[in-house]
Amino acid sequence: MLMKRIKLLLVLLVSSVTLTSCVVTNDFVDDSETLHQYISSYDLWYVDYHRTTGSGDVPFLSRAFTISFLNGTMYANNNIVDIGHTGNGLGIAVGNYNTIGTVLETRHDIDGRYDFDVVQLSSNEIRIDDLSQNVSYYLIGYQRNSFDYDKLFYDNIEYFLQEFEAWERTDEAGGTPNPFDNENFLRFTPENDVTFYSSHDPFGTDIARISWDYIGGYIVKNVAGEDNLKYLTLNYDNGDTEEFDLTVINDETIKLYHVNSNTTYVFSGRGFIQYKKGEKTSSTRPAVRNNGRKRTKIERETVPKRK
Repeated sequence: MLMKRIKLLLVLLVSSVTLTSCVVTNDFVDDSETLHQYISSYDLWYVDYHRTTGSGDVPFLSRAFTISFLNGTMYANNNIVDIGHTGNGLGIAVGNYNTIGTVLETRHDIDGRYDFDVVQLSSNEIRIDDLSQNVSYYLIGYQRNSFDYDKLFYDNIEYFLQEFEAWERTDEAGGTPNPFDNENFLRFTPENDVTFYSSHDPFGTDIARISWDYIGGYIVKNVAGEDNLKYLTLNYDNGDTEEFDLTVINDETIKLYHVNSNTTYVFSGRGFIQYKKGEKTSSTRPAVRNNGRKRTKIERETVPKRK
């Protein structure tokens, strides 16, 4: 009889550990920490969307750059601009969550309920597997004071360029005269992820009144050995091509070094587009394009650094 009681106690103990352990058993698990405690122990979870696998889609994760879990409330940064400031760094409240064993239950204000099985891959990295469809997301945990904002900007540079209605040239230095000197405004849109417009309108033109004179496609390339530099090529529909070294000065300013003329241009963003929950609103006028922007996997060519 005593042996039976011992066996029963062991079964109950194993069951208890299984239900409270934060993730599946591996070398990184602290069985004394629940999933609820673990996911809230990091201020921000960076959604490494380029590693996403499967054919399904969870809309609020496809929009988010970071997700946070705090006291039952779920937050998201759906914009790169102002990240680190919006919502004291957490972004905007988008829903709520709960945990049961290794399952993360979420209820998004717009998209509804999604449940995930959580698998811990390292001390600050998890994979969450949607229990209702074939898709898995990879999340990397950070504290706000140690988050790599530069990596976020450069890994997602295409989305950063799309977060303003227009980029206005605000400075120019050095170089030789060239046709690009006339380009006072640029606009990068989510159309096929590679569409840009340019305008010769006078500086200070109201955004709604800008006449977009030219259209084309753009290409961003990684530079071998350089984390904070990209190469940008503008391919105009009329056959012209312009090549630049692209660097980010801050979350509303970029620098374009024109390769052929050795001219450095500075462009500042105008008309910030804020993406909220399931749709976007603009600080300058009503939402007019790309409602509910979602990220897609971006595959860039990596090229040697120019000599």
